[in-house]
Amino acid sequence: MSIEQIYTGCLSQGAYYIESKGEVAIIDPLREVQPYLDRVNRDKAQVKYIFETHFHADFVSGHITLSKKTGAPIVYGPNANPDFDVLIAKDEQVFPLGEISIVALHTPGHTLESTTYLLRDKDGKDQAIFSGDTLFLGDVGRPDLAQKAETITQEDLAGMLFDSLQTKIMPLADDVTVYPAHGAGSACGKNMMKETVDSLGNQKKMNYALRHDMSKEEFIKEVTDGLLPPPSYFPLNVKMNKSGYEDIGQVIERGTHALTPDAFEQLANSEGAIVLDVRHQNEFVKGHIPQSIFIGIDGGFAPWVGTLIADVKQPILLVTPPGEKKKPSLVYLVLALIKPLDI
Repeated sequence: MSIEQIYTGCLSQGAYYIESKGEVAIIDPLREVQPYLDRVNRDKAQVKYIFETHFHADFVSGHITLSKKTGAPIVYGPNANPDFDVLIAKDEQVFPLGEISIVALHTPGHTLESTTYLLRDKDGKDQAIFSGDTLFLGDVGRPDLAQKAETITQEDLAGMLFDSLQTKIMPLADDVTVYPAHGAGSACGKNMMKETVDSLGNQKKMNYALRHDMSKEEFIKEVTDGLLPPPSYFPLNVKMNKSGYEDIGQVIERGTHALTPDAFEQLANSEGAIVLDVRHQNEFVKGHIPQSIFIGIDGGFAPWVGTLIADVKQPILLVTPPGEKKKPSLVYLVLALIKPLDI
């Protein structure tokens, strides 16, 4: 058995690749799925399941494309109702994977469908949880993203989250490893640690939300206190994850073409395109196109783009460093159309 955390720094996001006896499960993949396919080919393995912990708000998942390319089913927890074929797991349903198994633990609170996946070894011993946005290191998922006007409030969701933690997570042994979906820097929580893996026992000791003597009322107050408004692109990402999206390969193929200055100017004028400059800040300071937006490709690129350019259909002209045509495709995590220009 092997577990690999595939961490994307600009999103503070962890996807997971689990392999046992040639069978693979991938949890919360990013939209660009080729790295997972390359790893499967290297391992001479086969993807058996694609697990989603919830409908992500901060990035577009690769679940649909990965399922089409591998034939593996997409698995969500109870209450999920996407616009494409999925396997809706029952609470505590067991999914065999090689010599091990993965158990779906329905843990609503961050969202109604939020599910934690418990990995058991070949002897049936609990080894790890892939907690999505239910449990972070040092924090828990914010309960305000799935509230629906008068029908369900963030306090309702926080109460559900308390029950999920108390009944599904806290009873697990201290030596269980916690693999969360996000770390420090993510907008999905407010107090996350910089570490990306920890033991559940340590989290029980230091995570404020797992205090054994905390009442539900205290939990609700602490979890909802100090929440900043979520980035404006979050609802659009949720919709794409629930309704589907264009294959990322087609988007990249359409978008990665260098333009001449004349063609650049014509597109900027005819399509109302935003000019996004992703070069190093020193290069931008030396000279840039008037009225262009600067967001450096290194650092928190995708969240900043999603915040400043929230419309996923907004045409963009992308100014990149010479010869660097592939790295800016990170923007596809939040945008559907990019037209890059090498200068």
